[in-house]
Amino acid sequence: MIAAVVSLVVAMLSFQVGAAVAKQLIPMVGAPGTTALRLGISALLLIAMQRPWRTVPSRATFPIILAYGLSLGTMNFMFYQALRTIPLGIAVGLEFTGPLAVALLGSRRTLDVFWLAMAMLGVSLLLPLTPGSAPLDPRGVASALAAGACWAVYIVCGKKAGHAHGAAASTWGMLIAACLVVPVGVADAGRALWSMAVLPMGAAVAVMSSALPYTLEMTALRHLSTKSYGTLTSLEPALGALTGLWLLHEQLTLVHWLGIGAVMMASAGTLGNESGVADVGDEPPPSA
Repeated sequence: MIAAVVSLVVAMLSFQVGAAVAKQLIPMVGAPGTTALRLGISALLLIAMQRPWRTVPSRATFPIILAYGLSLGTMNFMFYQALRTIPLGIAVGLEFTGPLAVALLGSRRTLDVFWLAMAMLGVSLLLPLTPGSAPLDPRGVASALAAGACWAVYIVCGKKAGHAHGAAASTWGMLIAACLVVPVGVADAGRALWSMAVLPMGAAVAVMSSALPYTLEMTALRHLSTKSYGTLTSLEPALGALTGLWLLHEQLTLVHWLGIGAVMMASAGTLGNESGVADVGDEPPPSA
């Protein structure tokens, strides 16, 4: 049990460190180029390890796997677009509205009305809606919320894709996501993507944001209940904010910290439900 908890916490830290490295890469190759490096290198790793040509989706299952892959690619693209202009902790907090929405919509508990109000309060505190609030780029905010919406679609489609095509669905989803984003990134960044100053950072983002945390979370999920998993993953917005402070020197206001805390409380209350979001998706959160 302790090893599973440690594995999950290390996985979440790996996601956030990967996002911090990605944010440093964005000024060099742009958000499309950064997304292309992450998904492209991750896809190559999966091809080498999983040999997906042995598990080609059938004509009947391909549409849901296509939707799954497109939501994965768009989610990563929008999240990195958000990182261009807003702090990592705020981007993660806003993106978390996606799995929260899925869990709340699928819940039948009266208590979740309270958690919904708490989530709304948290998001309102993260947005510059009150006098004296720190300004945030509206495009970055919109991108983070769009990433959250894509995360919600990813969770729903991931559940269906997993049932339709088994474990191989995640590999095909990543390949489809890479096919969607890599051409856009190459067109936007051009030869800069192949620079020796860029490729090692891109590989680090792919490993820390996909390969390592995916492996650790799969290990943790075998030994943790849905409630434990959901409660622990509610720490992710705070880990994002702390990673941004540590690696990127991003200072958040007290109001922002209160907003992140409210989102975390709502996540712990809602995602920690045994029928919550961890039951909805068969894959770990791949965005940050």
